[in-house]
Amino acid sequence: MDARQGYAVVRDGGGWIIGERPSRAITARGGDLFDALEEIAGGGFWVGFVAYDAGRAVEHVRTRIVDDLGLPDLAFVRFDELRRVDDLPPVSAPAIELGRGATSLTRAEHAELVDVIHTLLVAGECYQVNLTRRLTFDAAPDPFALFTALARVNPAPHAAMCAFGEALPGVAVVSASPELFLRVDGREVETRPIKGTAADAATLRTSRKDRAENLMIVDLARNDLGRVCEFGSIEVPSLFEIEEHPGLAHLVSTVRGRLRHDVGLHDLVRATFPPASVTGAPKPRVLQAIEDLEPVRRGVYCGAFGWIDATDATTVRMELAVAIRTFTIAAGRTHLGVGGGIVADSCAHDEWIETELKGARLLRAAGARADEPVDAR
Repeated sequence: MDARQGYAVVRDGGGWIIGERPSRAITARGGDLFDALEEIAGGGFWVGFVAYDAGRAVEHVRTRIVDDLGLPDLAFVRFDELRRVDDLPPVSAPAIELGRGATSLTRAEHAELVDVIHTLLVAGECYQVNLTRRLTFDAAPDPFALFTALARVNPAPHAAMCAFGEALPGVAVVSASPELFLRVDGREVETRPIKGTAADAATLRTSRKDRAENLMIVDLARNDLGRVCEFGSIEVPSLFEIEEHPGLAHLVSTVRGRLRHDVGLHDLVRATFPPASVTGAPKPRVLQAIEDLEPVRRGVYCGAFGWIDATDATTVRMELAVAIRTFTIAAGRTHLGVGGGIVADSCAHDEWIETELKGARLLRAAGARADEPVDAR
């Protein structure tokens, strides 16, 4: 597979869909991304992302952080040549070796920001704020080699990758996301927010803090879907379900609804973006807090990444994951974001350890060394 031409691999149940030789690409910034989504829903099979920074087109945010990655807010590639396979094809690329990474926040800086967030929480301005940092590596591995390395040691239910080819030269997204942002099948919509992470399931079962975090995000997801779903159709079929993944466990809930007949994909994304689990509550105030506190833009990280299948115009299907456990390759460098939700009883030490836990297996698979990181700004 040739990254210069562009290709994609996405999870399809127990197998994979491979798209090669893209026929069209759409990129957009700001409010134009909603028109782009409407056009995408008009036909074809597409793979791509809506960057976290597209949240500025949903909520008013006073911009402070410089856009150092230069990525669009939306990028999707249409693939007309698709093949379904049970197993990933073999890799012919050299072994992955990202080397030592740099962090956008040191441990001390991260602790200081946790204290600032606690001040916002005590003042009643927010109930939860997601705080993240970015690890950056001065290497750009073969995207498919990185993807297969992750799939081997960290299999994920929403694993996907896309090399954007001529649409975004040198740009690829490689994801091992465990979290469903939006699944659409006709008028049925589902989201499965993750809030609560620990090294083992037993810890989550007894953690009042993690349950409180999860419940706040479920309420926010219900409210978001309520804007575009039929009255009375919102339900929570599972709450505080424990999912075990390689090296850690998550607390996951499911929220479902039935979209109104006048709602398109662009309306759905506008109502729910950015994902509740990687922002906090209330969302408008939290988006500004993140802008004020974090030193670098998130880019694709914490946005949405996946596929839209509009080949049957009568029943559009979509599966977008929250872009966590996700590498972005751009301009000869590789970026990985890690973070977590901060609430009133959060401990800065524990929150830092959680960010390390979330990245540990991915970094080992990518041949990265995150020890003794330096300032990435």
